[in-house]
Formats: sequence, C-alpha cells, structure tokens
Amino acid sequence: MKSRKRAFGLATIFVGFIMTTSGVLALTHAPVMMKALAHLGYPVYFANLLGVAKLSGVCVLLVPGWPRLNEWAYVGFGITILSACYSHLLSGDGLLALEPLVTFAALVTSYLTRPGDSRFFPSTNASLDRDLDSVRIARSAGREI
Repeated sequence: MKSRKRAFGLATIFVGFIMTTSGVLALTHAPVMMKALAHLGYPVYFANLLGVAKLSGVCVLLVPGWPRLNEWAYVGFGITILSACYSHLLSGDGLLALEPLVTFAALVTSYLTRPGDSRFFPSTNASLDRDLDSVRIARSAGREI
C-alpha cells in the first residue's frame, strides 16, 4: 500500500512539474518554447492555448475531490503528450521524438495508482480494499482476527 502511494505521489509530482514548467514557458512566450513550437510548425497563438490548458490541467490534477475533472485532466495530458511525440516525429527529430513518452509513462503510472477517492468509477474491489486495510490495522495493533 505504501509503495502504491509513493508511486502515485512521485509520478503525479513529476507530471505536474513537467506540465507546469512547459505551461509557464508557453504563457510567457519564452524564446526556447517559441523556437520549439516554430520548429514543430505551430503558430505563435498556440502557445497561449497550450499554456492555459496545461496549467488548468495541473490545478485539476492536484486538487482532490474532483474525480470527473480529474479524469479529463488525465485524458487531456495524454493527448497533449502523445501529440508532442507525434509532432516531433514528423518534424524529423529522430529519437528526440520519444522523449515525451517518459512523461506519458509517468502519467499512466499516476493514473493507475491514484487513490480510490480520486476515481470517477470506484474500484470494484473497494470493499475488499477496506477489509484488507482493517486487517492490516488490527494486526499492527497486535490484535488477532
């Protein structure tokens, strides 16, 4: 259980950091971001759209209690990351095109290890998870079950 929480936390922080950094670079029209977007063939105004979407998605991803919006943030980030990979590939960037897949792997890890209260459709094993948790708590307190 601890390793699952740790995996979720690390993966979510990694994705949040990458998306926040690239979102801020896009909104501020940082030269490095604008050069990259121009290389990929995107117009200047696309940076504004991308920046707002990424920062909005990070807010939704990190705020608990919004399972439906949370699902949409994961979907939006997935589309954004895979689109970046595809754009780099078609722009002739070679193996650099695979770099976004590291962030995609972290996104998938975050999605698969997220807590039950962050899910739009709770796990079908939710009652089993609660039973196992109560057994662990009882055992750690030295009680027999």
